[in-house]
Amino acid sequence: MKKIILLSLVASLSLFGATIDIAQMPKDSERKDATASNVILSYNTAIKEAKKSVVNIATTKKSKQNDQLNELMQNPFFKEFFGNKMPELKQQERKSHSLGSGVIISANGYIVTNNHVVEGADEIVVTLPDDEKEYKAKVIGEDPKTDLAVVKIEAKDLQVAKFGDSSNLLEGDLVFAIGNPFGVGETITQGIISALNKNNVGLNQYENFIQTDASINPGNSGGALVDSRGALIGINSAILSKTGGNNGIGFAIPSNMVQKIATSLVETGKIERGFMGVSISDLTNDLKELYENKQGSVILMIEKNSPAEKGGLQVSDLILEVDGIKVKNSNELKNTVASIAPDKTITITYERDKKVKTTKIKLAKMDAEEVVASSDGKATTTPIEGLSLLEINDKTRAQYQIPKEVEGVLVLEVKEDSKAEKMGFREGDIIIQVEQMHITSLKELNGALKTYKNSKKRVIINRQNYRAILVMP
Repeated sequence: MKKIILLSLVASLSLFGATIDIAQMPKDSERKDATASNVILSYNTAIKEAKKSVVNIATTKKSKQNDQLNELMQNPFFKEFFGNKMPELKQQERKSHSLGSGVIISANGYIVTNNHVVEGADEIVVTLPDDEKEYKAKVIGEDPKTDLAVVKIEAKDLQVAKFGDSSNLLEGDLVFAIGNPFGVGETITQGIISALNKNNVGLNQYENFIQTDASINPGNSGGALVDSRGALIGINSAILSKTGGNNGIGFAIPSNMVQKIATSLVETGKIERGFMGVSISDLTNDLKELYENKQGSVILMIEKNSPAEKGGLQVSDLILEVDGIKVKNSNELKNTVASIAPDKTITITYERDKKVKTTKIKLAKMDAEEVVASSDGKATTTPIEGLSLLEINDKTRAQYQIPKEVEGVLVLEVKEDSKAEKMGFREGDIIIQVEQMHITSLKELNGALKTYKNSKKRVIINRQNYRAILVMP
């Protein structure tokens, strides 16, 4: 017969001679009956006003059914194969329809939604809550980088959403998602804030998502995420799902970002972002050993004549604050700078050589993404164990399709299980800098490695036109 022995848990446990005190919640906590006094727990008062500002958006896109096939037929291979007897394909117009949601932000008809809801639409139709009338909407402005857009309908005295301050949100706060899932009509789902400041989700260029388990399903995109007061704290944007159904991981764009983007789109029809002219990276565990501060964003590259260069910043500087706002990682730096208008002078706090310094930078206008370096080249050797390296010249530039503006030393091969592989080098990387020394040849690379021979060194590489930073012992 099996014996089952139950041992009661005591506040102090003894294990192999050691003791541990277990923290206990108070035992005399009060339990209240939710059904007492015939009370129904409800958030209807807060929600009934908020839901009046959430609209349904239906879009129509027209496309030619044979467009893709006709493009294929223009391929030189097919032209050579068919000769002058290329088949003629009759164009057939096809309409595709999609549904989404939006939030009224002004009484005279401005509505904010997701850019992907209205992008490329030939026709946008908006219906208001408890109103069968259809309103034709026009796009006022779009910002694909945050997946936000503003449309307008001709209407007056509409119920507007009241914005809450998303910077005050906390994990565990109760929230409601309002939208038009699956086209079934206005629906409210409830959950909590599961996480804040989520980035690297891969949805937008500028990400700072609120994560929630309130059900967000197809058709909810562009709808409202509100708190228990009914205040708008986010615009529902996407879900993480393998099947297309809700798995309890939804993402919303914070209301503070929505307010800035929507205001700019309404007032100017466009978004102008501040630009420093740097490529940046997060602090890795290896890099943290080289800095006093353990949070911030490391500069990998500085464009010539950029605000950052004019402000005296250097590669490997660790940016800590922007105008007194702490920067925890590169995503926060990117979002913070992009939210500031061009031509504004900002104060950058940074660490260099384990000393904290400040500089003032006048931001430029972001009209292009960050660029790369310059050119030159010659032969091969291997100053780093496990690497096969090649200097870049006109011949190798053409052979390996290296842009003419990129200079450095090309990594041809990385030996398996070598120190170079463990450091993170990959075939095709271009070594462009070691600490503060720019690299255009093997001679310069050797010189830089000798200069920093007795210390860990930051090696900046160009990897498929992106910057990465490796730490070499």
